[in-house]
Formats: sequence, C-alpha cells, structure tokens
Amino acid sequence: MIIPFQDRICPASRTPSYREDDYWVWCGSPILGEDGRYHLFASRWSKAVSFFNWATHSEIVRAVSDTPAGPYRFEEVVLPVRGEEFWDGRVTHNPAIRKHGDQYLLFYTGTTFRGPRHESSPDRFKLTDQWVEAWNHKRCGMLVADSVYGPWKRADAPILETRSGEWDAVITSNPAPCVHEDGRLTLIYKSTHVRHTTGPFAGRFHLGCAKAPHWSEPLQRAGDGLIRIKGSDDHHLEDGFVWWNGEGYELIAKDMTGEICGEAQAAIHAFSPDAVNWEVAPQSKAYSRTVTWDDGEQTTLSKLERPQILFEQGKPAMLFAATLFKSDDGDVIDSYNLAIPLK
Repeated sequence: MIIPFQDRICPASRTPSYREDDYWVWCGSPILGEDGRYHLFASRWSKAVSFFNWATHSEIVRAVSDTPAGPYRFEEVVLPVRGEEFWDGRVTHNPAIRKHGDQYLLFYTGTTFRGPRHESSPDRFKLTDQWVEAWNHKRCGMLVADSVYGPWKRADAPILETRSGEWDAVITSNPAPCVHEDGRLTLIYKSTHVRHTTGPFAGRFHLGCAKAPHWSEPLQRAGDGLIRIKGSDDHHLEDGFVWWNGEGYELIAKDMTGEICGEAQAAIHAFSPDAVNWEVAPQSKAYSRTVTWDDGEQTTLSKLERPQILFEQGKPAMLFAATLFKSDDGDVIDSYNLAIPLK
C-alpha cells in the first residue's frame, strides 16, 4: 500500500538544521554514523560571492549533530578543490550518502572548468562563460569509505557519462541512488540535451534510470535511460529521491512547473515496480512549498528542494530540504537546510 507522502508531513521547527553565517548552504543528505551521531553531507560556498555562484564555487562538507534534526555543526570539507584536469576538480555538489554493509557510499555531482576562478558574482539571468562551462560539464560520481569520516578515495572518472545525440547528451547530475540489501544499485539522475547558455535555461529537465547488479560494478542505462511517467509524456523534473519500500520503488521529485502536482517547484510522489515506468500517486503532491511550523503558522518558501529522507528502522523519519530567503527586491539573502519530521 502506498501511503500518501503528504500525509507523512509534520510541523517543522523554524530553527535551521544546518546553516553557516559566512556560507550559502544547499543540499543536505543525512545518515546515522558508526559513532551513533548524525552526519549531514551538504553543499556550501562562500557568501563573498552570489548565491548563484554555486556552479563554480560549491564544495561538499560534512556536519554533525547528536540529534537527527540538528542543528548540525560544520566538521570538515569532504571534497576540496583539486586540479582543473580532473572531471570533478573545481566543484562538488548534490551529495547523497548511503550505506551498504559496513561501507559508506557518497554519490555526488562534480564538474570542472578552465582557468582562474572568477570571483565576480554572476547575475542569475546573465551568467558568465565560466559558469556555463562548469554547468555543462556536470557528471555523477561515487566515493566509497569504511567510515563516515572517510578517507574517501576520489575516482578518476564519473560513474555515469553523457551520450552524444541522446536525451542525456549534456549532463548527468543530481544523483538519487537506491542501494538494495543485496548490493544492487538503481540510480535516478537528471539530464537534458539542451546546453546552458549565458541566458536563462531554454530546455527542460528529465529524469533517467541506470542500474548495476552491484554498486561496485559499472552502471548501465535501463532501456534508453529515460523514465516514463504515466500521463506525462514530457516531464520537467529534477531533484529526485528514490527508495525501495519492500514491494516497489517510490520517488519524490521537484516539479519544475507544477504540471504534474499542481504547484510549481513543489514535489511529486510516484511509484514504480522497476524504477523506469512510473505512476503518479493518487495524491500527486509529495509536499508543498508552504510549510507549517510547530507554532502553527505557515510560510510559503521561495524554494524547498533537493529533498533527502532520513530513514529510522527502515521507515521514513525526517525530510531534509534546502530553502532560501530573499529581500524585498528579490536578492537571495540566506540559504540553509531545513528538517521536517515525518509520521
């Protein structure tokens, strides 16, 4: 039986689960470590530059807390900048942490670009050539460690490359892994065949599926890779999170325009027997951008995305999502990770 995801949503604390004064914070993937503490793998970049510099400045960090909701405190940079000759040499983003047996698997998006990093802040709708180069080179990667503390051995190549002339010709990013008990890996990823330019993005985002008989083996697209959603021939989705509920797959994903769930940039809820052919749940909206706080008030947030779920005893226990706040003139003034309890 599929439980409507929206029915799981509980009132949230206004206190950020992870925020830093001097950094923009985004993403946020939680896990219970071998030390009994909760670890949040997140993206951050300096507030000395614009929020929209994420594509050229982001780095993945680890923060810790004694409680699942936080607040988390910064502990280390997990993936620092390395040479531009590496596929993930300049930027790491979109962490998704999983565990199989005694090994931790850190999935992420990496990219690179040429030349000195520009410290000027891009305008959201007039981006620099360097920003565009970084965005168009995004690829999915994976790291393995015996401890949540690492060490993480960085790979020389991504786990999923693009395919010229196909629907996923430009990027592979936003990895959403489902690691089964027997080690099988199902990966939902984001892509497009439209290259980004220095203006607004002119394409649509689609989700794909790749699988491996074990997470240590190469991924192969399932069919042509593109997932199908019943009743939506040309979905425009990103930021997927997928899990196996014991009988089939469940997915929540950001609905860019609201074409499926009815609210732009809220999330859909869908289910599938094979992670390729999906059916939207009867209650199609997984969650709204309108959040109910634990004091009873409600706020409609500008963004509530990059959803990640903390599971406790095999059940969804807490939803983590990134949010931001804007000034009256539309400038982004803060961003952090929010934890929302689940029934």
